[in-house]
Amino acid sequence: MSTSIGDQGAAAAELDLAAIRAQFPVLERQVHGKPLVYFDSAATAQRPLAVIEAMDRFYRHSNANVHRGVHQLSVEASEAFEAARESARRLLNAASTREVVFTRGTTEAINLVAQSFLRPEIGPGDEILITHMEHHSNIVPWQLLCEQTGAELKVAPINQHGELMLDAFEELLSERTRLVGVVHVSNALGTINPVAEICRMARRLDIPVLVDGAQATPHLKVDVQALDCDFYCLSAHKMYGPTGIGLLWGRERHLEAMPPWQGGGEMILKVSFDGTTFNELPHKFEAGTPNIAGAIGLGAAVEFLESVDLEAVAAHEARLLATASERLLEFPGLKLIGTASAKGPVASFAIDGVHANDIGTIVDHAGVAIRTGHHCAMPAMQFFGVPATARASFGMYNTVEEIDVFIDALKTACAMLR
Repeated sequence: MSTSIGDQGAAAAELDLAAIRAQFPVLERQVHGKPLVYFDSAATAQRPLAVIEAMDRFYRHSNANVHRGVHQLSVEASEAFEAARESARRLLNAASTREVVFTRGTTEAINLVAQSFLRPEIGPGDEILITHMEHHSNIVPWQLLCEQTGAELKVAPINQHGELMLDAFEELLSERTRLVGVVHVSNALGTINPVAEICRMARRLDIPVLVDGAQATPHLKVDVQALDCDFYCLSAHKMYGPTGIGLLWGRERHLEAMPPWQGGGEMILKVSFDGTTFNELPHKFEAGTPNIAGAIGLGAAVEFLESVDLEAVAAHEARLLATASERLLEFPGLKLIGTASAKGPVASFAIDGVHANDIGTIVDHAGVAIRTGHHCAMPAMQFFGVPATARASFGMYNTVEEIDVFIDALKTACAMLR
């Protein structure tokens, strides 16, 4: 059985699961007359009351645009917005809030780096290196950039466990490599990549590294200074926050040198028909009215994560993964897809002769929500020779008893479909 993010924290204090679950209102509902079992946190996590109430409070009491008004509501909105940026800085241990750029999420953050940081510096003969386990959001922007510039996209291989082959990865690094893009925790396989080691390899050749951290921040303590990466991207909705908001962290020297990606209001200091002077960091990358409530919700999600014992959370999620994996392997013809030695709380699987979508539909009638499909990681599915997988992904609010419900529902699905 593979190890996971919580193995090192096995001695951590037990979570008060009842108290945690009480903070998530959606867990009280029923689906098809059955109590909801939500095993789809890798797609989007549920929201605690602290996040819901923070956004509600803003809309009820302080709704105004930020940075542009002297009246009291605008001042309050601006203070809450920038407080959320400070919370995000703490989450990643960034050196300054100047390094924290709000985006719509990980996808927009990666596109920003592709078009603003790399496009001016790349051309024919240059290379971008990614891995075979990447989410589409860390593939397609680089493909588009290569089409625009004549550069070449290189892909580092993975093994049958879904682990990055580090020797092959290092061999692909060269003086032609202009950037490395790597996922911290795979959404489809659960693999935790050794990001600090990858950054050390790239640093020897002065190659910048972008890390897709969307799946890492709900489960791991992230320190961008310790990782020594150049860019780190995340989405709030993966870490118990709202949709439509995320951020790009970047080294200040990179962000200072990068031109704005989008033009408009807020990202300027002075505009005339003769030219424009751009705003200071991080505002020069935040054109237009931002998702103010979303940023406040992101900040509340960070504070929620800070309020729990993350070691205990990791240990709990590791137990859930181990239990689910063991029970799943009892099914004849079932194959776990992604068995890395370092894994996040994701159990992806395929069953011979049974389509993943049919599994998802049937277990839903038992109130169990899982994800089915290619999980925006089609190259990884092709590597394992499956069109799709069924994926159960866990959050801090899940229980072992819910796994029992899931397994019983899966038994019903297999009996019907085989």
